[in-house]
Amino acid sequence: MSLNVAGFKAYDVRGRVPDELNEEIASAIGRAYAQRIKPKHVVVGHDIRLSSPLITEALIQGLRESGVDVSFIGTCGTEEIYFATDHYGFDGGIVVTASHNPKDYNGMKMVHAGSRPVSSDSGLTDIRDLVAANQFGQPVAFGKLKTLDHRADYIERLLSYVDASGLLPLKVVANPGNGGAGLVMNELSARLPITLLPIQFDPDGNFPNGVPNPLLPQNRTPTIDAIKVNEADIGIAWDGDFDRCFLFDENGRFIEGYYIVGLLAQAFLERSPGEGIVHDPRLTWNTTDVVNTAGGRAIMSKAGHAFIKEKMREEDAIYGGEMSAHHYFRDFAYCDSGMIPWLLVIELMSRKQKKLSELVDERMLMYPVSGEINRKIEDTTALMKLVEKTYGAGALAVDKTDGLSFEFSTWRFNIRSSNTEPVVRLNVESRGSEELVQEKTSELLDLMGGEPA
Repeated sequence: MSLNVAGFKAYDVRGRVPDELNEEIASAIGRAYAQRIKPKHVVVGHDIRLSSPLITEALIQGLRESGVDVSFIGTCGTEEIYFATDHYGFDGGIVVTASHNPKDYNGMKMVHAGSRPVSSDSGLTDIRDLVAANQFGQPVAFGKLKTLDHRADYIERLLSYVDASGLLPLKVVANPGNGGAGLVMNELSARLPITLLPIQFDPDGNFPNGVPNPLLPQNRTPTIDAIKVNEADIGIAWDGDFDRCFLFDENGRFIEGYYIVGLLAQAFLERSPGEGIVHDPRLTWNTTDVVNTAGGRAIMSKAGHAFIKEKMREEDAIYGGEMSAHHYFRDFAYCDSGMIPWLLVIELMSRKQKKLSELVDERMLMYPVSGEINRKIEDTTALMKLVEKTYGAGALAVDKTDGLSFEFSTWRFNIRSSNTEPVVRLNVESRGSEELVQEKTSELLDLMGGEPA
């Protein structure tokens, strides 16, 4: 009997439980992954969702029925699978997670050896087709299962990015949103001279404070309040599987990921001049300005982790950043981490003796942005044609790397269809004029129509 494969997306599996992901589908994914990737030994872990243990058990069963040995690391963040796969030399890795999706969802992110992503053009489509057919036959072998305690090695790798002895005794608000980040923060903070101020810290798959997604403005309020009440130096919030972190300054102001990309790019180039920095096309001016001024190579890539990682490997780039708060590191198997960025930022604050606001204020004034705006649009093809017709003739440059980017002398924008959700995303930036950003954003939204997403 064929199986529902609606949960398969461009980069991963993500669907509603139980109709789009359940134990039967999970077991089939294990069988299909084994058949397509042909690993001998795979590392597996899962996030804190209520459905994750049973789905993981079924996934492991499918792998073992295909003769694959499995090392299980337990409850973890996505980046811990990336780390373990690369660090211990496994043939692949799978984490069961649905990141920031609602609590009735679950999913999987898969990698090859070296933590290279398994995406639609590198095996995921084939795995989907094998799952849909569901014709695996009887098991011919049975792989071994063992547990692996990786956490100490992972913590050491994170700490290698900073000189802990040079850090100031900062007060740090940490908000995992009842996701998994608290498990790591407890161990990290014990090794650092910081005062940890935890909120929504306990992992809880019921998500009593809402789904852990700091991109939702309403989810930022507890972090902002805690910063102000405690007079903290910085606030950090994560999504559920903590492969993204979001930063707040000492005033409780949410700092767009775009400016953190520029900040980290500058930090890497101060240490290693001339290196490549990969960025996405949605917002670019601040990043390219920072990189060019610091003597680096600014390299544009399509948005999305599979594309960024591929481009970084291609160019041997030291760092890659997306304005959506994904940050990628060459020395972390070219993968994204939600822990390394804030460590680097507090080191910058300590080394330069500056508050976070002082590190980003100038850049925010130079290149103000709209923030990403999502709209539900029925006919995206017609919309893109309309936008190109309206703005194409007057633009100084048009780029189609990812969606449509139009550049004018004092402002630019990018409009693209999401790879993970049925929405169109708009980003607008200018050279030094918040008023112009607001004017052009309003103009574009009127043209787009649709409903807020």
